[in-house]
Amino acid sequence: MAYIVSFVLLVALFYILHYFTELTKMHKISITTALFVIIYGAIAYNTYQNNQRQKLLNIVTKYKQGKTIQCKNREVNAATYSLSIGTYTFIGKKNTPHYAEMISATNCE
Repeated sequence: MAYIVSFVLLVALFYILHYFTELTKMHKISITTALFVIIYGAIAYNTYQNNQRQKLLNIVTKYKQGKTIQCKNREVNAATYSLSIGTYTFIGKKNTPHYAEMISATNCE
């Protein structure tokens, strides 16, 4: 939907630029193209960030369900690691071989 709205806005902008007679056709096309690249770049970045956030939430959900998660070369579960929600970091619990070891949830699958 965002793609359609941005396309309509760019067409409207090009139409409005048509009435600025002091600008050449190349200037108008350049302005529209630059705005097109900026808008679609912002949409792509936003989509990427949403996908990363969803991946992180899926990892946290699996952890909270008691499942084992693979993080780099370690297996993380609620028995050996606790989860710091503020930073989404798994921290090794006391009396385990992984005591005080910190693993970012972004490194997990």
